Amino acid sequence: MSVTIPDDILMTTRMTERELKQEIAVMLFAQERLTLGQASKLAEMKQDAFQHILGSRKIPPHYGVEDFKQDIENLRAERREVSSL
Repeated sequence: MSVTIPDDILMTTRMTERELKQEIAVMLFAQERLTLGQASKLAEMKQDAFQHILGSRKIPPHYGVEDFKQDIENLRAERREVSSL
């Protein structure tokens, strides 16, 4: 699904499209509607950079079972890549 934000709205907020995506991602993460991975993807940022934004706004990370499962899968994928070298 795509969401179209009219240019006049962006101009009114004085934000770029990317900045607006980051704000939406921060808000949805803070409301625990998105995981860290999902929010950083929406914000088009690496997770560590997104975590920095969260920290600067004093938004605590929430780390649930799904985040843990995703981290395990990411580690397994990295391990497979390294062993295939």
